[in-house]
Amino acid sequence: MVIDTHIRPALFSPICENKERFEKRCDQMNYHLMKPSSIELLKKQYALAGIEKVFLLPSDCSFETGEPDISNDEIEKIVQCDPTFFVGFASADPRKESAAEELEKAFKFQNLAGLYINTARLHMYPCDERLFVLYDICKKYKRPIIFQAGLSMENNSLAKYCRPIEFEEVLSKYPEVNICLSHVGWPWVQETAALLLKYENCYTNTALMNFDGPYQIYKKVFTEDMGALWVEHNIADKIMFGSGSPRIRPVRSKRGLDSLGFSEETLEKIYAENAERFLGRE
Repeated sequence: MVIDTHIRPALFSPICENKERFEKRCDQMNYHLMKPSSIELLKKQYALAGIEKVFLLPSDCSFETGEPDISNDEIEKIVQCDPTFFVGFASADPRKESAAEELEKAFKFQNLAGLYINTARLHMYPCDERLFVLYDICKKYKRPIIFQAGLSMENNSLAKYCRPIEFEEVLSKYPEVNICLSHVGWPWVQETAALLLKYENCYTNTALMNFDGPYQIYKKVFTEDMGALWVEHNIADKIMFGSGSPRIRPVRSKRGLDSLGFSEETLEKIYAENAERFLGRE
């Protein structure tokens, strides 16, 4: 089984019925020359990579934009199409007074599986006091957090707010909360690797599409930016597969990862086992 831990459902047709809202979302998230796709078509694309479960990540910077790019309600709507296939995450803009209430609702009533935060878009560091109430709610409900880490391609985002080392204090203060620093924190790959090594609750995912293609970028990140054996010897339990779709088709990401020559045991961890443990479902 393969679990894709990094899907942005910006183009999922059930939430693209409003053309004006769809176009605004694509402008904010920097998705261009892309059209909505049906869930049936998307599932066929996922099946090419053997994907049987995907994490759906929302986007909420509504304090400045007026409405979330992808709301918790929209995530819930997609999950309801196939609750065994879709794992929905929540988001809440911490600059809004209603943020804690929205996250409580997402966990308690919408049954969303965790929290997604992009501090690059929020223009705040991970230890900003406005975020800690959200971390406390994740601790209360035993829900994991996925952070945007490293470069964010979205409009009005600044990478300085999500450099991997900035997350260390959160990792230290919340050992009970599983935390994913997505994209291997690229370009700060070695900082991410150091945190994966040190903190039991720290994970990352393979959602990388910045230069070249997946064959080249994965080789660069996992065998050159990291030591050739770091994954196999030290952090195989900490890496989860993530494609970063819709920026890249998941099957291309999987083929790139398969090309690295990792052991079958390591690939099983990356493709499914680590994601199940991250969710607390192992």
